[in-house]
Amino acid sequence: MSLEKYAEKRDFTKTAEPKAGLSKDKDHLMFVIQKHDASRLHYDFRLEMDGVLKSWAIPKGPSTDPKTKRLAMMVEDHPFDYRNFEGIIPKGEYGGGTVIVWDEGTYEPIEEIKGKKAQEKALLQQLKSGSLKIKLHGEKLEGEYALVKTQGMGENGWLLIKHNDKFASTDDITKEDQSVLSGKTIESMEKTSEKVWQHGHEEDVEEPEKGSKKKVQAGRISEVMDPAGSAEALVSSDEIDVKALIKNAPKATIPENIQPMKATLVYEPFDDPDWLYEVKWDGYRSIATINNGEVNLISRNNKTFNEKFYSIYKLLQKWKINAVLDGEILVLNDKGVSDFGALQNWRSEADGELVFYVFDILWYEGKNLMGLPLNQRQAILKEILPTDNDHIRQSKVFNDSGIDFFNAAGRMGLEGIIAKKASSTYTSDLRSREWLKIKVHQRQEVIIAGFTKNVGTSKSFSALVLGVYDGGILRYVGKVGTGFSDKLQKEMMALFKPLITDKSPFDVEPDVDKPSRFRPKRMGAKPTWLKPELVCEVAFAEVTSDGVFRQASFKGMRIDKKAKDVVLEIPKDTNETVEEVDNKSSSKETHKDVVMPPKDKDRKTLLNPTDETQVRKICGHELKFTHLSKVYWPEDNVTKRDMFNYYYQVAEYILPYLKDRPMSLNRFPNGIHGSSFYQKDITGKAPDWVTKTFPYTTSEGEHKEYLVGSDESYLLWMASLGCIEMNPWFSRIQSPDNPDYCVIDLDPDKNTFDQVVAAALEVKKVLDAIDVPSYPKTSGSTGMHIYIPLNAKYTYDQSQMFAKIIEQLVHKQIPDYTSLERMVSKRDGKMYLDFLQNRPGATIAGPYSLRPKVGATVSMPLAWDEVKPGLTMKDFTIFNSIDRLKETGDLFKGVLGKGIDLEKTIKKAQTIFSS
Repeated sequence: MSLEKYAEKRDFTKTAEPKAGLSKDKDHLMFVIQKHDASRLHYDFRLEMDGVLKSWAIPKGPSTDPKTKRLAMMVEDHPFDYRNFEGIIPKGEYGGGTVIVWDEGTYEPIEEIKGKKAQEKALLQQLKSGSLKIKLHGEKLEGEYALVKTQGMGENGWLLIKHNDKFASTDDITKEDQSVLSGKTIESMEKTSEKVWQHGHEEDVEEPEKGSKKKVQAGRISEVMDPAGSAEALVSSDEIDVKALIKNAPKATIPENIQPMKATLVYEPFDDPDWLYEVKWDGYRSIATINNGEVNLISRNNKTFNEKFYSIYKLLQKWKINAVLDGEILVLNDKGVSDFGALQNWRSEADGELVFYVFDILWYEGKNLMGLPLNQRQAILKEILPTDNDHIRQSKVFNDSGIDFFNAAGRMGLEGIIAKKASSTYTSDLRSREWLKIKVHQRQEVIIAGFTKNVGTSKSFSALVLGVYDGGILRYVGKVGTGFSDKLQKEMMALFKPLITDKSPFDVEPDVDKPSRFRPKRMGAKPTWLKPELVCEVAFAEVTSDGVFRQASFKGMRIDKKAKDVVLEIPKDTNETVEEVDNKSSSKETHKDVVMPPKDKDRKTLLNPTDETQVRKICGHELKFTHLSKVYWPEDNVTKRDMFNYYYQVAEYILPYLKDRPMSLNRFPNGIHGSSFYQKDITGKAPDWVTKTFPYTTSEGEHKEYLVGSDESYLLWMASLGCIEMNPWFSRIQSPDNPDYCVIDLDPDKNTFDQVVAAALEVKKVLDAIDVPSYPKTSGSTGMHIYIPLNAKYTYDQSQMFAKIIEQLVHKQIPDYTSLERMVSKRDGKMYLDFLQNRPGATIAGPYSLRPKVGATVSMPLAWDEVKPGLTMKDFTIFNSIDRLKETGDLFKGVLGKGIDLEKTIKKAQTIFSS
């Protein structure tokens, strides 16, 4: 890691955190531990190494007990001067909260090595290998420790372990809670610090008023449980014209087989005005469809809840509206908090208050609402949802502080919260980063792979053997032996009996009764194995270094989840995820109205101009084309039929850039103004003749398949799905880690297109100077792409590095209207020179691809002499591109030719531009 990542996360006009610093001690390496009360209290362990502070966040703080292993998540490097930082990081900034220096001192490798440089070299090698063994000389911590990289907690997961030496102790060292610099505790620092850094300067700290905000927030979150609660905390819908939204939404028949949109797990809560917050309910997710009195309550794994939760089903039958709703079925306890165990055992009203909390609406009275922003869908839901029964309620949404909301949820005993981007649209079966979940306690769905029964016990079983899928392989994650009543065990055994098998479901049979220091003798019999079909949920304290859940407790069966979908869920970095989503949202392109030339009626076509449904044999496969008069580009009166005919005619030009490349399917089933969604996985969704696919595994361990570009049948099948544009990988399946070209992406903001042209010509000047061939094309939207052939000789990292060098040189020449800033807010409206497109799996519209833009524009390859002021996107459209290609041929074929010698090119660039 580098300080670049540290700097990107901070606004130094608002925080007093240091930017740099170097050690002046030539003999000793320094360490520091800072106690940090941010969204959660934790300890930051930092080791001087390689000129920076290598850093780990330790949620529970260090321990002096060798039997206690502490989880330590590696974070970005910090500058050396950070070791003396304590005070208050302003709320709303990265890491906002109070910091004290809890301990500091020097450290060294355990093995005796003389000289600071030699020690540092050895430690860097240990760091790379994933096992650091060090000796601390601090005011609180002394002696030998190990930092060991873990399995099962992501690439940044480590464990901090105390060695058994004379400094080892079972005492809780974290009770020594004062700063070694100021003598202050976190609490006294927060209350008595005379100054706090805000708004770019120091200001006096105001004493908090009586009745803290946290207490108020706890009161406000309780409104979520109360159907008659105050609406003051809710997202306001007063300014939203609900009737107009419904009227203007696209017409559609009621959607079938909708799978719930899912949230991505992140580590911690955050504050962001563009996000909304709601309770994470502890129940069963359900899609409810109501259409002319016919009702269906469907679970996540497509099973009916109509009979099991009959009271909700009967209430929905009484409604006089037609709609598709997304929500959660749960049972509330006497404190108004959801009780998952009670839900699992619910049989009738005598077992608890059954409630269906509705948090989204996808379709209403013949209109598809999934393409509307979340805040507009919420406004519609609030307007149309019947309120005559407390057993069906709208799940209320707040736009307050996400951090305070999370803390209040924890105090109320809730499972966690959900954060949703206010502008997010709804995509079926998508695990979205625009929806995030933050859990108060660690919980995980697991597969029941077997059970054990201790000698002499009268219980049905002693413990369950647990597993999760990892890359398609069932991996052992431990056992759970608490959380069962005798009655529940008997009910579970009835489920187990049909699944008992002699064969272990694990590839490598685990030793589930392995002796330990807590249980030195084997207590149970050999486990009884089960076919891996049943799913339950457990809570746990932490994951050990070998991927086993510690202190697991059974929470209930999950009848709503398929076993094959159960993978270990690893939280993602909160700030990086939110920043990525915010950047993506703020860089969305807008459409401009343009006047287009008339269509050429003499073009040869695949489909006749009259029949609405036609079947054609393409490359030996029958393809069915339907709804051919549906208008995809309404401003230009361009239909689906026109799109199919275009791709049929352009096939010989576009196919070389799709062949053997995984495709990201960007589907617009209702045209350019309808809702759209990306589809990567085609498993079980393609015709039998589609055999060219490329496997990949999601971050949750699920096995998926990309479609791989091939011949005209593949091209036209993609078009039949509503793929207006074609988005191929930069690399082919024969060399997936090595792109065939490097792309310089010119992404304008408030720039004119003439400035885009000028930037492209600056790129050409730089590339010409170092004898690098280049091939420009319009993006078909607002920018331009310049391709450099690599012939799959280099990695994506090398390609990205080369693009960055070129773009830095270009930016140096035209800094007035270009920017290298990744964050849109920091670009000041300037054109972004985007080298980050050169990464695995990234896609842009390929050459000759149509674009879902007003004007039916095409991403068109150009000759360099065409790149001049006056060039516009509307010069290349569905109407004129085929005629142009008959004259120019394929101007882009050099992109797939001989690649450059990257090493020689970079050396030449250093020689020419170093002066």
